[in-house]
Amino acid sequence: MIVTDTHTHLYSEAFDEDRKAMIKRAIEANVSRFFIPAIDSTYTEAMLQLEADFPEHVFLMAGLHPTSVKDNYKDELRHVEGLLAKRKFVAIGEIGIDLYWDKSTLFIQKEAFKYQIQLAKRYQLPIVIHCRDAFEEIFEVLETEKSADLHGIFHCFTGTLEQARRAISYNMKLGIGGVVTFKNGGIDKFLNEIDLQHIVLETDSPYLAPKPFRGKRNESAHIIKVLEKLSELYGQSIQKIAEITTHNSKAIFKV
Repeated sequence: MIVTDTHTHLYSEAFDEDRKAMIKRAIEANVSRFFIPAIDSTYTEAMLQLEADFPEHVFLMAGLHPTSVKDNYKDELRHVEGLLAKRKFVAIGEIGIDLYWDKSTLFIQKEAFKYQIQLAKRYQLPIVIHCRDAFEEIFEVLETEKSADLHGIFHCFTGTLEQARRAISYNMKLGIGGVVTFKNGGIDKFLNEIDLQHIVLETDSPYLAPKPFRGKRNESAHIIKVLEKLSELYGQSIQKIAEITTHNSKAIFKV
């Protein structure tokens, strides 16, 4: 059984004390493919080091996270563009809009999101979308940028069934993580109405740990709890869910 974590911040400072041991735990639990989203230029070196340490398991994205879209965002976008010109990445991510922390930057967040979607098209890469309190704003941008070659993942999907279907209509898979195990998470009520071909697994570690680890540091090995919940919701074996969702990740990232 091969399990894929399509979204994990393994370079996070939260793992500085035990990063290699934590990754080893995940690999021993059959979680052996880690897709690493970018935040901003301050993490680039740590991401490249992670790839150097685990070249068979770690796959890097390039991008500017919406909460890092500040006054210097054009410099940050130039950094992303420079990286893409130099070497291979598996996706542009995580990119999008976050109105939970700061609504005042909406205009430049949208500008950065659109620009990075256009980069994805130019480099023929998928996108990985971050959306927090911003479904309508995200859909508005996707509507203007949609095309047959635009595809990717709606990371940490926590919306409604209607929003799930709309995200899928833009060629997006739904990234499902720890929230599906939460009592009031909501998505467990309808997720089995979405065909498994549209689902990928993720942790977003060190954030959003599933039950029974909720409130603690998340790590990639905990994705097994997400897998168990999906097995329960879909009435399929853990092995089958792992097989389908890993296949889906390969279709998106081409690795």
